Amino acid sequence: MGRRMAPLTLDTVADLPKQSRQCVFWELDAAAAQRAAEAGYPDFEKEAWISTVLLQWGPCGRLVYVDDQPVGFVMYAPPVYVPQQSQFPTAPISGDAAMLTTGWIEPAFRGEGLARMLLQGAAKDLTQRGLKAVEAYGGGPAAVGGDGNSDSAHDSSDPCVLPAHLLESVGFTVVRPHHRYPRLRLELRTALSWREDVEAALERLLGSVRVPTLTGVAPG
Repeated sequence: MGRRMAPLTLDTVADLPKQSRQCVFWELDAAAAQRAAEAGYPDFEKEAWISTVLLQWGPCGRLVYVDDQPVGFVMYAPPVYVPQQSQFPTAPISGDAAMLTTGWIEPAFRGEGLARMLLQGAAKDLTQRGLKAVEAYGGGPAAVGGDGNSDSAHDSSDPCVLPAHLLESVGFTVVRPHHRYPRLRLELRTALSWREDVEAALERLLGSVRVPTLTGVAPG
């Protein structure tokens, strides 16, 4: 079984899952995302965003392939390229960090070490660009609508937001608490030293994302 990674570029964007190519929750502000959805061209806006980030900063994600079949991805970018992040009550993302926006591993390929491979590849990429950490907005118990366990995370009313307890399970720490949207941080050196025993937690993290029907739910 051949496994490889590739940067997210205009050459590989077509390998993202269809729903992910059409989700622009993080890439556009709420009004622009709604217009794109109503006009039926969110995938065009997604490619335009990737093109802009690519030209100004570089690849904004990683994809993983098994026997040349795309089976997972992770996306990240400096916060200046993520307009929706500024609307969160625990903004802003720290200046020395990239923002982890989303990711996914196909269910049939979980349990094979791909989540760790993917996220460690992202951490290595970001380290080489001089960044020290990656941050994310987590969905707290008030956002997931329950007690914060892994089942209720899948019932979240905020499908574009990673569950905070899953972020914490892989080493993220809360740097700005909030009942609904805490901001969490992971030092890149921690990600680079992940062992095999964290793989199940990483897969739960990347498996928790659900792509919304249109543009996602605005933070409140």
